Amino acid sequence: MNIPGRYSPHQRIPSEHRVFGGRDLFSLWFSLGVGLMVLQLGALLAPGLGMSGALLAIVSGTAVGVLLLGAVAVIGSDTGLSSMANLKRTLGQRGAIVPALLNLAQLVGWGAFEIIVMRDAASLLATRAFGEHSGLVSPVLWTLVFGALATLLAIAGPLTFVRRILRRWGIWLLLGACLWLTWNLFARADLAGLWARQGDGSLPFALGFDIAIAMPLSWLPLIADYSRYGKAARRVFGGTVLGFFIGNVWLMGLGVAYTLAFADSGEVNALLLALAGAGLGVPLLLILLDETENAFADIHSAAVSIGVLLPVGVERLALAIGVLCTFIAWLAPLAEYQNFLLLIGSVFAPLFGVVLVDHYLLRQRGQSQVAVMALRWDTLLAWGCGVIAYHVLASAWPEIGASLPALLLSGGLLLLLSRLGRATAGTPVSQ
Repeated sequence: MNIPGRYSPHQRIPSEHRVFGGRDLFSLWFSLGVGLMVLQLGALLAPGLGMSGALLAIVSGTAVGVLLLGAVAVIGSDTGLSSMANLKRTLGQRGAIVPALLNLAQLVGWGAFEIIVMRDAASLLATRAFGEHSGLVSPVLWTLVFGALATLLAIAGPLTFVRRILRRWGIWLLLGACLWLTWNLFARADLAGLWARQGDGSLPFALGFDIAIAMPLSWLPLIADYSRYGKAARRVFGGTVLGFFIGNVWLMGLGVAYTLAFADSGEVNALLLALAGAGLGVPLLLILLDETENAFADIHSAAVSIGVLLPVGVERLALAIGVLCTFIAWLAPLAEYQNFLLLIGSVFAPLFGVVLVDHYLLRQRGQSQVAVMALRWDTLLAWGCGVIAYHVLASAWPEIGASLPALLLSGGLLLLLSRLGRATAGTPVSQ
């Protein structure tokens, strides 16, 4: 199949150039749901919640998150527009500047995090293979290697990556690595004992749920950059939901189990050491190579996001952002990123409550025409109230969670403001 030319973030992709089917999107989102960062997140949940509590938080949080992710993916398929171009419809031309800049900041942060975790894993594997005095152990070397690789993939674009690399062979290598790690766990670990072990109570279940749901929610601001290439809404939704749910739950669950079964909690890279000991480190190596596609997605979508604001080609922006992510990764250590995930949730969970209500209920997926304005105060007000509600709930009542209530509150408030506005204008409330 011929790959269509590149499209700017402002352009609507015509239906004849939408080449992604359900298999393409399953491959993409399964791959994005799998990664070293996902394993590390499972390790973060393990001590506080134990095996059973962590898995319940992971399954429930991911299930809710992927349904929202699939719904937002359909918006890209319905409109053919990038994520930030779609936000112009909801927030207005000027209102979309705020989430575009916030999205740029979070994607640069994610891109740097991905390069850091790849660097640390590669250095660990090199140490085990060649000794600690080998030049291949150098963190600087691996920072530059993975930064350059992710940047080149981002410049090539999603069509080249998904259809020519990931779908053809990348997905099969990744499946092999996941299956090997699972087999190794079943062969070596006392699963009954792990299941019976209780958490130490240092992490409330609701907070674990919020951390788990933050993973799919973190992709909401960029998913339309890829789903706008989807052929049909049903396939876009199904491929996205199924792919991300399976990949994310599988790897996050392995992160919990490997941490409890094999990792020494006193070691900084305890999980990586445990994974490196499985299958001579080959499964970890394959997951490490797959991690470059997570960094690719961050860098590419950061370029698309800022491309909505600047008259610069996506390829040049991807190059600049890739260099920035690599520079940050060069200087920054790998720290616990729980607060980073929760900060993302506080901004984008309520934002996409507003986006979903606007697209599905007010615009009725394009059947009801709502003009694109310079600034939409109703949506901005609903979004702002949702962000405030998130932080109030997270601070005062952490035991009930904040992501889902903030999303529902912001969406419900927009619907209420819309109905009040129509009633004041003397127009029918329902369409």
